[in-house]
Amino acid sequence: MSFKVAIVGRPNVGKSTLFNRLVGKKLALVDDTPGVTRDRREGEAHLGDLTFTVIDTAGLEEATGDSLEARMRRQTDAAIADADVCLLLMDARAGVTPLDKRFAQILRKFPTPVVLAANKCEGGAGEAGRMEAFELGLGAPIPLSAEHGEGLSALYQSLQPFADAVTESEREQAIEDALANDEGGEKFDPDAPYEPDLEAPLRIAVVGRPNVGKSTLVNLLLGEDRMMTGPEAGITRDAIGIEWMWRGRRVKLWDTAGMRRRARVTEKLEKLSVADTLRAIRFAEVVAITLDASIPFERQDLHIADLVEQEGRAMIIVVNKWDTVEDPQTKLRELKLELERLLPQVRGLPIVTLSALTGRGTEKLMPAIERVHTLWNARISTAKLNRWLEDAITRHPPPAVKGRPINLKYMAQVKSRPPTFAVFSSRAEEVPTAYRRYMVNGLREAFDLPAVPIRLFMRARKNPFADKKKRNN
Repeated sequence: MSFKVAIVGRPNVGKSTLFNRLVGKKLALVDDTPGVTRDRREGEAHLGDLTFTVIDTAGLEEATGDSLEARMRRQTDAAIADADVCLLLMDARAGVTPLDKRFAQILRKFPTPVVLAANKCEGGAGEAGRMEAFELGLGAPIPLSAEHGEGLSALYQSLQPFADAVTESEREQAIEDALANDEGGEKFDPDAPYEPDLEAPLRIAVVGRPNVGKSTLVNLLLGEDRMMTGPEAGITRDAIGIEWMWRGRRVKLWDTAGMRRRARVTEKLEKLSVADTLRAIRFAEVVAITLDASIPFERQDLHIADLVEQEGRAMIIVVNKWDTVEDPQTKLRELKLELERLLPQVRGLPIVTLSALTGRGTEKLMPAIERVHTLWNARISTAKLNRWLEDAITRHPPPAVKGRPINLKYMAQVKSRPPTFAVFSSRAEEVPTAYRRYMVNGLREAFDLPAVPIRLFMRARKNPFADKKKRNN
């Protein structure tokens, strides 16, 4: 068990830059615009021989009611309460501001210990501001430069005692567990059902246009207000990955920023958010494309589905806000017909209708995801494939090219995730695209592979007499 460090402070002091420095990756979006971070993000940090969980938080701001800033503040408060230590970051170049003083007072009300750090101290430029930080009454401020990696040794020394405290608590817990077992605690039950230890988590990305309810759906699945939600479009900016357990299975769930049409994306920050969403799609195994029941299958929805198919990920269609539909049965029939017409390249996509606001229908989501994940990992024996190939050629032989017939010799599955097949022929490059599409549709139907991309490659079969002819010449 590692300890948790929450990085807090007013906006634009470098919290996300320090987070990226500690985790060794550019996970959090960084921009000069204040208030980029909205949801809290966790990552595994390494500092010398210390390994701990670091939490990037939204900038602390004065806020009341149910405004966007107030919801951001509640996310930060939750991170502070969950942490073992808070790292209060201030901008040494700007000096101590009234907002720094205000939030130093707020942090004193929490039982969580606080370490004060003055960022942007590279080259001694912020020395005067660092001296001012003593008036916050939180001890000597650590001089840091998150951007240049300076001052990390001093940060290590400040965090080391918290690692020692966690190690000691683990040792005490081990002793308590041993005593409990000696006193007749829980013992091994040979009749208990076997539960496999699935070490690799199921990776799911929830994507879609802005304001379709992605964050509300993620919160409902997790059973807590983990992600910020609200009526404003585009609240989520980072693609946030959350570890979760579902029926004993590990799941990594990504909530992503809404994706608008490329022509409408003009601001640098939104471009960064879209790039973060694309990375989440590439890292996922199953992508839940979330639609608004009132305006389903807009052009952008189809573009997102096409991106997912190109990346080779399994996908399902989630139609949210189903509680607003007046005639569900008729609407569902219309959606299925539209889906077959608009996305012929991925036939048989399952549609899950639900309401993330009321929770109705959400119990169908994870079983549907598991089914398409199983199909995405499908393996088909070479013998079955070649029997199918023989029948497919008999029903519809490949067309002749330049008066010469194309002979398809045999085929095999070369990989899964997604199912990928190779067909061998002496004239592979001449097989028409239409015939390849016929084969993909036939494979999908014969081996029951809906909802997953199918890759089909034509490979030239080497002529065993080619080398002999060259030698004779």
